[in-house]
Amino acid sequence: MLALVNFSIRGKERQLAGGTVVYLELAPVDPRSLMQGDYMALRFRMANDALPAIKGSASVSDGRIVALLDERSIAAFRRLEDGAPLAGREVLLRYRVRNGELKFATNAFFFQEGSARRYEWARYGEFRVAPDGELLLTGLRGAELQSL
Repeated sequence: MLALVNFSIRGKERQLAGGTVVYLELAPVDPRSLMQGDYMALRFRMANDALPAIKGSASVSDGRIVALLDERSIAAFRRLEDGAPLAGREVLLRYRVRNGELKFATNAFFFQEGSARRYEWARYGEFRVAPDGELLLTGLRGAELQSL
């Protein structure tokens, strides 16, 4: 059991160290639920952009989308993964469909107690993406991708 846990931890450490940096724009959330306790509820604009294509596909289930990165590594929805080779600035992003909503990695960002004001200006989620599209949230960024 410990070997499996250590294997998983090492995989996440490799992803943190060598994963592609990708920024997903945050989508507005209900202001009443924006700050609850010591976490921020997260939604991503790309989920809103991709959901109609996923609902229109043959099966509405977990999968991967193809996103195009701009010069600042901000991702934009291109298409559902269809087996075609990726172009130069395209990456795979794994998604999960839960309760009819598309989720990337997580739907919450946890922070230290008393530091909620620091994250009020968050506009992007910063992720490390593995080659298979698995995302790992590493932080939140401001409108100019500055650290918060």
